[in-house]
Amino acid sequence: MSATLNATATAADSVAACADAGVDPACAAPLPVLGRDVTVPLVTGGEVTYAALDYAASAPALQRVWDDVAAYAPYYGSVHRGAGYLSQLSTDLFEQSRVAVAEFLDCRPADQVVFTRSTTDSLNLLAAVLPAGCQVFVFETEHHASLLPWGDAQVTYLNAPRTPDQAVATLERALADRDPYGPALVCVTGASNVTGELWPVKELAAAAHAHGARIVLDAAQLAPHHPVSVQELDVDWIAFSGHKLYAPFGSGVLAGRADWLQQAPPYLAGGGASRTVARREDGGVDVEWHTTAARHEAGSPNVIGVYSIASACRALKEAGFEGLVARENHLIAKVRAGLAEVPAVRVLSLFGDDAPRVGVISFVVDGWNSSHFAAALSAEYGIGVRDGLFCAHPLVRTLLGSEPQEPGECGAPEAAPGERSLNAIRVSFGAGTPDEHVERFVRAVKELVADGAKWQYRTEEGRCVPAV
Repeated sequence: MSATLNATATAADSVAACADAGVDPACAAPLPVLGRDVTVPLVTGGEVTYAALDYAASAPALQRVWDDVAAYAPYYGSVHRGAGYLSQLSTDLFEQSRVAVAEFLDCRPADQVVFTRSTTDSLNLLAAVLPAGCQVFVFETEHHASLLPWGDAQVTYLNAPRTPDQAVATLERALADRDPYGPALVCVTGASNVTGELWPVKELAAAAHAHGARIVLDAAQLAPHHPVSVQELDVDWIAFSGHKLYAPFGSGVLAGRADWLQQAPPYLAGGGASRTVARREDGGVDVEWHTTAARHEAGSPNVIGVYSIASACRALKEAGFEGLVARENHLIAKVRAGLAEVPAVRVLSLFGDDAPRVGVISFVVDGWNSSHFAAALSAEYGIGVRDGLFCAHPLVRTLLGSEPQEPGECGAPEAAPGERSLNAIRVSFGAGTPDEHVERFVRAVKELVADGAKWQYRTEEGRCVPAV
């Protein structure tokens, strides 16, 4: 069983895991990333090396990715159909990148890898090719990219489960009640962008297939942290983004079964998607569309973005996920242990403290609006985190439903009529995070809770910012 689905592994196992992987978690070096030496000013005076702890939004580029892109850039050319050397080289690079991604995901031989702009774009593409009458099943705990793109499909939103077993049972009950003769799709995350908790993807896939449904995995938060195998998980499609996989150049991936993709009209109509176009005598045009991945890749492809994803896939495989997972578990344990020492802090969780997770942790602090707290971390400590509802509003509202709020405090978000102001703080990290960054974060949390902010803050366009 891969680390992706190891429901018994917890952050407390990090030392043993590191030993098994030949990694000393206390001294293992993070992968080199851009921006690791950037300094930022503090409102209290001086500068400090920036602690980038917002990987769940966009991870920094791996130095390896940047170097590969820089080496290729002088040879950039049009992709497909170009006769020149640079065009041919770029086309080969583009198609070899498709192979690299397929290998990274352990795709089946007949699967297609379609390049998109992001996870959101990938899931919207899949939504656009759903067969008529398709029923979609999605948990309310999903990112909006998974909740919102399904258009005219019949969508069943499932309540937030409180254990992995409950997630499987909830899906099985919903699928048992569906129309057994029509097409159906389950959409599920691999790792929550709010809690970081791993979901029982393989078990959910088995439940979907047992009831004649297909399943797409939103791997945006999973693929940068754990190995992901289409074949082992037995999912029909996987979607992820380059900008979370240390390749922030505007590309994403939808990989998986080809039949629905081939049977539907192109996601975008235009050059590259069409094989032949001919005028008819009645003045119209007849079009024959490609049946390969090109069918849904109209226009000039983002070669740089695609190549950067392939480079990141190769770099992560070469680094070895065993060691990367072990080191990340070491950082997770360090952060969670530090936050546990602060009674005013409550970490958000669906599945409980022992649930396996990636380096994504959300929390609230008694007596603080989360926007105010995040602003102080940035301005006074040089630490970049995220605050808000993290494009997963139903989940965060579920987790914070009983939390007291301070509606008049700096940066408090406006609430919808009849609702209270809710937001949380999210810290996230990964393969490029040094120990010092998480140690500084824990120290800053303790100091802010104990002593308060050293600076005055005000609300500006809905954000809490230092007062000047």
